[in-house]
Amino acid sequence: MDPADSQLFVASSPRQRATKLVEAPKSIEARWLLRVLKAAGNPPIEFELGWSGERVTAEGTPLHCVRLINRGVWLGLLADFEVRFGDAYSQGEIDITGDLVGFMSTVFRAYEKVGGDGLLAGRMAGWLRRARPNTLRSSRDNIHRHYDLGNDFYALWLGETMAYTCAYFPTAEATLDQAQIAKMDLVCQKLRIGAGDSVVEAGCGWGGLARHIASKYGAKVRSFNISREQIDYARHRARQDGLERKIEFVEDDYRNIDGHYDVFVSVGMLEHVGRENYERLGRIIRGALNSRGRGLIHSIGRNRPEPLHPWIERRIFPGAYAPSLGEMMRIFEPVNLSVLDVENLRLHYALTLKQWLARFEASKDQIRELSFDEKFIRMWRLYLAGSIAAFETGAMQLFQVVFTPATNNRIPLTRSAKY
Repeated sequence: MDPADSQLFVASSPRQRATKLVEAPKSIEARWLLRVLKAAGNPPIEFELGWSGERVTAEGTPLHCVRLINRGVWLGLLADFEVRFGDAYSQGEIDITGDLVGFMSTVFRAYEKVGGDGLLAGRMAGWLRRARPNTLRSSRDNIHRHYDLGNDFYALWLGETMAYTCAYFPTAEATLDQAQIAKMDLVCQKLRIGAGDSVVEAGCGWGGLARHIASKYGAKVRSFNISREQIDYARHRARQDGLERKIEFVEDDYRNIDGHYDVFVSVGMLEHVGRENYERLGRIIRGALNSRGRGLIHSIGRNRPEPLHPWIERRIFPGAYAPSLGEMMRIFEPVNLSVLDVENLRLHYALTLKQWLARFEASKDQIRELSFDEKFIRMWRLYLAGSIAAFETGAMQLFQVVFTPATNNRIPLTRSAKY
């Protein structure tokens, strides 16, 4: 007998009958939540209904408690679990006791355990929706919604480098800024950048990598970006550092890259390209690289093709998609680009995000002073905590792929030059 369908569940063994009588959930809301937990493989999560005090857990001792403040929250979850859960948390209509990262890790492990077939996985992971397209017009709008929140906001928690991509930790004790600089050096070493090289960068963020390439390695850089806020910041910093003759920051889409270069680099931009544009990106890269050119793409990825969680895609990163390695090959194969090296920095991104979240939490008062409300703070807390959990549990990956035209024989015989 299913306890979710009965008024009382009576323990069947003699010992159980002698010790207790277990009451099953009574309300329709509690019975539905129990089904959600069972479909997810009985994770150690307890739901508490704030309007009645009723508690729902599947088996064992729960490690996390999710409190639904009012009945309207449950109705929203019933209609659209994967998006409305994040919205309700952001609005303060859901409280999660204890460690938020630990809770999100439990959710990701539950999803992986049932293989995406259970009710919680199907609704909470919510990967069946398609991301917004990334046309020339929509890409600019998608980028504006995330990256143009204000340089003052990002400066509070990204650190001195203003790098908003996975860092590289030579040791777990490295500071965020040390790890970001180490990531830039790793990229430059993989690409064997030297003085006299010409570099084209697709998606330059706040310009940290371009400035590092120009100042430390002596190359000339042409960087493309469609975020007005980021481009203004990057140009200002280049002037401060006396690098105007070494770097050109172009406020334009990667699809308008022209000219020929020794190096193509893209760190944290592929996620915003869209699968439908991968072959076009490959043609742009191949057209930009000379016969002995080298390229590197650094991107969040997946072990298998899956759209981004719909709450993240809708509220945080519109139009975003994290590809599998197989999908990334659609960039290289049609234009005969040879992949030379692939590295997965997944755990480095978890460490990066932990430092971002700690800095974000320490900056809450300053964030409020920038006119961001409590809903915004809770939304970004959930996004950062969930991202840590995704990389720690293997739900998300971070790929660096190095490539070159197929006919280029001037390539290293070993990896010693990269490390």
